[in-house]
Amino acid sequence: MALTPNSLEDIIEKTVVELYRIAETILPNDVKEALMEAYKREINPVAKSILSAILENVELAEKESIPICQDTGTPIFYLELGENFPIRARLREIIIRGTRRATREVPLRPNTVNPLTGANPGDNTGRFIPYIEWDIVEGDSLKITVLPKGGGSEFTTQLKNIASGLGIKGVKRTVIEAIFEAGGRPCPPIIVGVGIGGSADIALKLAKKAILRPINVRHQEPEIAKLEEELYNALNQLGIGPMGLGGNTTVLGVNIEYAYRHPALIPIGIATQCWAARRASAQISSDGRVEILSHDIKID
Repeated sequence: MALTPNSLEDIIEKTVVELYRIAETILPNDVKEALMEAYKREINPVAKSILSAILENVELAEKESIPICQDTGTPIFYLELGENFPIRARLREIIIRGTRRATREVPLRPNTVNPLTGANPGDNTGRFIPYIEWDIVEGDSLKITVLPKGGGSEFTTQLKNIASGLGIKGVKRTVIEAIFEAGGRPCPPIIVGVGIGGSADIALKLAKKAILRPINVRHQEPEIAKLEEELYNALNQLGIGPMGLGGNTTVLGVNIEYAYRHPALIPIGIATQCWAARRASAQISSDGRVEILSHDIKID
């Protein structure tokens, strides 16, 4: 029997709900492994105790299918939409429906408020929220990635513009100063996304998108991969440690993306992501088949 547009819409909506559930309750393997490695090598007893509590929390959340953190984030979506995928114009509406369902069913804390009045619709939707970033790609499938971004780590996200003459040394200094200033506020150990170049808004978008890449996967360009490693080592020498109470592990990973820039300046976006690095991705084929990409999970 051929798949109807309505049944494909139902599959997309259900997938959105499941992606929320996965992102909120199960850490990706790369983050879990980084936390376990941090625990093994940590020598500060307070830091080791905190990392032990984090790992216990992660295990309990997955076992009981409950959110890893009481802050279930602001919903951000990244879509890679195949040019021949049969549903396009209604995707925003479907994602909004899925967000409302997930708020009830996962459940999610209602986190979206009017910036002027503070009014909360109670379902994690609102003007431009869920926020959706679109890419049109070849093919007939749809890739959906959800990033429920926590407020604590978002609070320490920064944008800096530096003079172009400061070069890579200036970029390093800017990132290190930003993380030092953030201290324990973003709930370390954290993942740091760095966006370099473009314009101010592009740099921040690149930084946030960078935290979606698994932290055990370096940038494909060797010089950027080297910079990621250098910043990772430098930031872990700050001594901020888990929850800002000291220790060897301040960051779990540093991911960088870049764009070409104007000669006059270097925009730098610095996105901080707490250890509860919620993200989940799936690919939906035009015939309704669904594959979870971010976790080793199958859904009906």
